Amino acid sequence: MVRKCMMRWSTVCVVLTVVTFCRAVVGAQVSGELKKWHKVTLTFDGPRTSETAEPNPFLCYRLNVSFTHQNSGKSYLVPGYFAADGDAANTGAEGGDKWRVHFAPDEVGTWKYSVSFRKGENVAVSDDKAAGESAGFMYGQSGSFEIADTDKRGRDFRGKGVLQYVGKGHLRFAETGEYFLKCGADAPENFLAYKDFDGDFKTDGHKDHFIKDWAPHVKDWKPGDPTWQNGKGKGIIGAINYLASKGMNVFSFLPLNIKGDDQNVFPYTTYDERLRMDISRLDQWEVVFEHADKLGMYLHFKTLETENELLLDKGDLGVERKLYYRELIARFSHHLALNWNLGEEINNASTAQKAAWADYFWTHDPYQHHIVIHNGANHYDLLGSASKLTGFSLQTNKPDFSRVHSQTRNYIDRSVAAGKPWVVACDEPGDASHALITDAEDPTRDNARKNGLWGNIMAGGAGLEWYFGYKHSHSDLTCQDYRTRGKMWDQCRYALEFFKKYEIPFWDMKCGDELTANSDDYVFYKPGEIYLIYLKHGGKVRLEVAAGKFTYGWFNPRTGDGLDGLLKTGSADAGRKLEVAAPDNNDWLLVIRGKGIKAGQSSFSLE
Repeated sequence: MVRKCMMRWSTVCVVLTVVTFCRAVVGAQVSGELKKWHKVTLTFDGPRTSETAEPNPFLCYRLNVSFTHQNSGKSYLVPGYFAADGDAANTGAEGGDKWRVHFAPDEVGTWKYSVSFRKGENVAVSDDKAAGESAGFMYGQSGSFEIADTDKRGRDFRGKGVLQYVGKGHLRFAETGEYFLKCGADAPENFLAYKDFDGDFKTDGHKDHFIKDWAPHVKDWKPGDPTWQNGKGKGIIGAINYLASKGMNVFSFLPLNIKGDDQNVFPYTTYDERLRMDISRLDQWEVVFEHADKLGMYLHFKTLETENELLLDKGDLGVERKLYYRELIARFSHHLALNWNLGEEINNASTAQKAAWADYFWTHDPYQHHIVIHNGANHYDLLGSASKLTGFSLQTNKPDFSRVHSQTRNYIDRSVAAGKPWVVACDEPGDASHALITDAEDPTRDNARKNGLWGNIMAGGAGLEWYFGYKHSHSDLTCQDYRTRGKMWDQCRYALEFFKKYEIPFWDMKCGDELTANSDDYVFYKPGEIYLIYLKHGGKVRLEVAAGKFTYGWFNPRTGDGLDGLLKTGSADAGRKLEVAAPDNNDWLLVIRGKGIKAGQSSFSLE
């Protein structure tokens, strides 16, 4: 693989001098809604080049823009990228003279920007500010723009702000202070293997039979929703619409699975390329991701499938890997709710390699989004100060989801003990063969709900993304219709709505299963304030009040009954002993609230 730039600067130096003067007068084109948390785009006229040109425009030019707030002095260094003709999603252009940067301002008022645009051998992946030399054009340019307050509400992330790691087991939105629980789809992993995206990946002979049309979700596309190239994209946009309509708030995807199970998703111009990006395809991805932001859909970037973990630079943080990461950050880090997953089922990379990957994202993503890794190995070597990871992406291996609760708690407890609490989500509950099979095969969803969904949340987990087993129809590679799991989406929605409706402070709660006599039940509580007791098979709970007062009631996780008011409610004052029984022998959640609550080993004593 040739990594050096083919330098031919001397033949165009006079032209660059003239153009630089002209461009400095013209300045950047600023577009987008100029509001807090919205995507603000600066587009510059730069050197005319193409995806296949020499010097390589992705590697041999480096566009960085510094944004500084006039009053607070807060500053961000944001990487830019080559954007062809500036409308490649629609034109399919491979070349042009547009260079672009996206910014998500977090304060109202005046933002100033200044531009660094340099050229040189591998300059794009150098952290040396003085690497290479001035590339002319917009180099040294500066300007400003005014940002108004956000006007978005509801699910739209632009009304909530960037989702941040704040040293707890759950992420928090910067604008509203709201903490986040997720539920959604981890499958199909080849979500982006879509026929309406540009590129020859559809006909290159690498497992082309997995290409999707998302036809079942075309009907979920709505007038006013985005498309590209005269109506393309309705299927995949409709798929996201459907998940959002069911109350889900996350989906995951692989941007690179060259050597993996599907082999159709990658950002490069061809299957064998590693240093040149397909600009129009990446712009089309951005259309999808931007729509997801507006619907309140968290973006789970699984940056590499396991077969690809050593594909770039043999796992080292070299030119190929740095360029891949930089392009992801430059094109997509402005999205407000996402995580960078260092890879699915990472097994073979060394501790040093994994730590270096995490460090690159932490030090180069201007917003320092959540960073996780997915287990293959257990990755205990990355706990605490050993890495910049802020969480863990858990996979389990039992078809009945029985390991979700214990493994979620395992990683939470280990991370707390290491001095840096991780945000632990279960992103492949179940096993590879079965996991979340279709509604037709499992109409009750009992194991998925009890052991998976509530198992993660009641352990203090951050939520789940559901994997679809490969031995079933609509699998992790073949699914194109999310309606096949509609009953599970409903049960996930009930859980999310419960925590929101009753303002459960899950971010300040902890798992305490040992506080009940039945080891099969879950307890999740905030001492002195609230206890949630999940009984998998009904039963009774003994309560004793030494002082004060508490109230209790039941919520049905199967049907959502209790969202408009808890069922079989009651209260007790000091001196009372009582036994409360679940409505039947199915699974129920008992909600206990009061002042001075204290739990005993075989009963709950409130004082």
